[in-house]
Amino acid sequence: MFTVAAFYKFTRFSDPEALRAPLVDLAQSEGVKGTLLLAEEGVNGTMAGPRAGIDAVLAHIRALPGCADLDWKESQATDMPFLRLKVRIKREIVTMRQPNVDPIAGVGTYVQPEDWNALIARDDVAVIDTRNDYEVGIGTFDGAIDPKTDSFGEFPAWWAENKHRYEGKKIAMFCTGGIRCEKATNYLIGEGEEDVFHLKGGILKYLEEVPADRSLWQGECFVFDKRVSVGHGLVEGSYKLCHACRRPLSDEDKTHAVYEPGVSCHQCINQFDDTDRDRFRQRQRQIELARARGEVHIGDR
Repeated sequence: MFTVAAFYKFTRFSDPEALRAPLVDLAQSEGVKGTLLLAEEGVNGTMAGPRAGIDAVLAHIRALPGCADLDWKESQATDMPFLRLKVRIKREIVTMRQPNVDPIAGVGTYVQPEDWNALIARDDVAVIDTRNDYEVGIGTFDGAIDPKTDSFGEFPAWWAENKHRYEGKKIAMFCTGGIRCEKATNYLIGEGEEDVFHLKGGILKYLEEVPADRSLWQGECFVFDKRVSVGHGLVEGSYKLCHACRRPLSDEDKTHAVYEPGVSCHQCINQFDDTDRDRFRQRQRQIELARARGEVHIGDR
């Protein structure tokens, strides 16, 4: 079993580039893989590895400026869910493209998982899912509003067009691990909203702590690694990825006539042309040949 840790921390890094090499060296030496992002506004990442390796990397991150109180969510994976380690320097650790948004200056009111059900059941609360449409498509909270965005950067425009619908309402938002809501709640506060709440630790913490028989969550939660989705108790879910469009597929989705492994699914059949699909078929053949040799092809993610 591999330990999977998802975390973020908004803090001030004066020189994120200087933090990269030591982090890479430690993670590689400890057998840890995943994607870690460093920016002037902080750190964000999901990584997997042996228990001791995850502990060592987390200890290193907690020693970075402003990260002593780093919070993270853990789950387990039977297979290594990442092919490699990537530590990248970015402009933002979660992209919103709103220069005035600053979660370090203030965010909405945190709501613990055990208190979330009572909040979102209230008539005076609008519950907004800040994730992308393909994430919402496999699971969300009962009655949650889906902005139908392709990327988080579209959220401000969606809010500008729809905020009149929620006048007089308290706003409760949630996302996978909590990071998008840090920016989304700060943005809404800047737009004049006063009663803004968000789920502490995100969906992952809710699924970890709230028993299934008391849960208001419906479906599974999309995660950005080879597991594709998780359910209650953070057990690995049933979804797989379409290798053409990278959207999640259920077993039923794979019964569609247009589904071809690695080439097309009902969600992207009109997104690519025959030239694209020929290229995808060549990649799929290489993936299958690698599997037959007991190897992992770079495209088999």
